[in-house]
Amino acid sequence: MSQTQKDTNVQKKPKVESYDIAKSDETLHLAVDLAKFIKENKLFQNIQGKEYVNVEGWQYAGSRLGILPVVEHVVNISTDDEIKYQAKVNLLDLRSQQVVGAGFAICSNREQGKKYYQEFAIASMAQTRAIGKAYRNILAWIIRAAGYEPTPVEEMDYGGNEPAKVAVPTEKKATMKAAPATAASAEPAAVEAEKTPGVRYASAKQKEEIIRLLNNPVITRQEKTKMLLNINRLDEERAAQAIEKLKKVIEDREDGQSAAA
Repeated sequence: MSQTQKDTNVQKKPKVESYDIAKSDETLHLAVDLAKFIKENKLFQNIQGKEYVNVEGWQYAGSRLGILPVVEHVVNISTDDEIKYQAKVNLLDLRSQQVVGAGFAICSNREQGKKYYQEFAIASMAQTRAIGKAYRNILAWIIRAAGYEPTPVEEMDYGGNEPAKVAVPTEKKATMKAAPATAASAEPAAVEAEKTPGVRYASAKQKEEIIRLLNNPVITRQEKTKMLLNINRLDEERAAQAIEKLKKVIEDREDGQSAAA
């Protein structure tokens, strides 16, 4: 085979798209990809009105960043009347070959719903929880940006089946006076601290559109951060309003830049 043919074959190899956790723009693009992947593969669970991502979703996020879990140990800390295991997982950055995070977790057959679990299942769950915990320690904000709660589903097992806290609805404030459009004004004027049962919250499609708009260069990093912190609290109506306001802000700023040029 000639050298030219070899070079051609090398060029035909598909390039695997990956992201760099140190670059905020790239990780925001990853958040959009995550939102789509998690939804399409149903890698989340609705718990008391909030959506939590399975460990598989966290692993997908880590793999796109070149960060993989390595189990350091799974230790049997059982007693005569309890099966109990502790696990530790390290996160390895494949680019630098450095450990960039770690997570510890415990699982016991005394937990609610695990009374009849076999020993191997308890050990396996401790490992699974440790993987989710390790990723959560460094990637929680990316999962939040994708529109999900920053806690792995497997960690929620610790809470058992506690009754949901009922939030008391607050009265809507009067319409505010017109003001110059900014990205911050796309957020709701008053956001409840907790989600209210029965409210139709923003869809995954709406969240994806908000994140896409926030990636526009005319939106500042501070504006992105502020919006992303509240994205899971938007109901469908406010999400629609936020999308329209963001579009208006982007249009106004782009027109301003064109005029200045």
